[in-house]
Amino acid sequence: MSEGSHPGTRRIGLALFMAGFATFSLIYCTQPLLPEFAAEFGVTPAASSLALSLTTGGLAVSILLAGALSETLGRRGLMFVCMAGAAILNLISSVAPSWNALLVTRALEGIVLGGVPAVAMAYLAEEIPRNRLGFAMGLYVSGTAFGGMIGRVAIGALTEITSWRIALGTMACADLVIAILFFFLLPRSRNFTRRRDVSLAFHTSAWAGHLKNRDMPWLFLIAFLAMGAFVTVYNYAGFRLIEAPYNLNQTEIGLIFLAYTLGMVASSLAGAMADRFGRANVVIAGAAVTFAGLLLTLMTPLAVVIAGICVITMGFFAMHAVASGWVGGLAAQNKSHASSLYLLAYYLGSSVLGSVGGWFWYEGLWPAVVAFCGCLVAAIFAIALSLKVMSRARAP
Repeated sequence: MSEGSHPGTRRIGLALFMAGFATFSLIYCTQPLLPEFAAEFGVTPAASSLALSLTTGGLAVSILLAGALSETLGRRGLMFVCMAGAAILNLISSVAPSWNALLVTRALEGIVLGGVPAVAMAYLAEEIPRNRLGFAMGLYVSGTAFGGMIGRVAIGALTEITSWRIALGTMACADLVIAILFFFLLPRSRNFTRRRDVSLAFHTSAWAGHLKNRDMPWLFLIAFLAMGAFVTVYNYAGFRLIEAPYNLNQTEIGLIFLAYTLGMVASSLAGAMADRFGRANVVIAGAAVTFAGLLLTLMTPLAVVIAGICVITMGFFAMHAVASGWVGGLAAQNKSHASSLYLLAYYLGSSVLGSVGGWFWYEGLWPAVVAFCGCLVAAIFAIALSLKVMSRARAP
């Protein structure tokens, strides 16, 4: 079935693009502000990363519950409430009187946002034909890339012009409007049946069933490692570039996040390429590209460092788009549970490994950060290669 012949495909794609945008702009709008937080609140670089890590940590925990709740509450309404609630919490964080208050609101924001990513993946898996799922998932991931990019670039520029508080408040208001537009644009589920008789035992069984799948746990591990490496690079690149010999300001650091444009392109292309050439092959290629980008960032010239970050961004989004679509394709039933497990691993990688990366920055600066991330990416390469070999062995 072609994209044009499937009712509502274009509206679904646009609405889920918007959901990805709002979610990631809210999550990552504090990332370029970590040096600002360290200076204003008198905390270390590793401690400043908690403004992001607590959000992704709360998100990781709530994703399991949100995916389960969506089986009884429905998809569209839950995503809207979570998007709007998170935008309001982001507005509150912009006026937080203390570091601890800021961390509390950011953690709550992550918990509330958990209803968007897992449910969005499940919605796509249910409503989009299987032969278009790779493309549709790539489009959703493109929205997350665009949201992450605009959130960081806009926050950096607004902070330079006004203050980080005004910047966070402006982002919150914009995403609240997007949440309202999303609700009216996304079609109601056509292939989802609300389940009113589910219990804790049902959810536990569904999660356990996915974990027993031969391939799925490895995809969860890929998500954990890939997101950990990616977030670590962006968390501490700002600390490197704000110092000599670069001495960049907040606007200039924020502009580096325009690299997310390449992530948008890479995720869409990777999703389509996975449908054609095989998922394992594209993940392997994405890992190789990411590793090459890490090596480039070890150079001194600013242009080469930025080029390395761009290459890392392309490699990461290619791996993520393919792995997330792979999970949706493997899950024959209880798709929201499969999505929630994938995203649990994904955001735990951001929260745990993103903060661990701060220790490497403190002990050995950028070369230590690159060594840490390089080990994570090498593990992804090995896992994807193993999945390819196992798939061939199982083939008739």
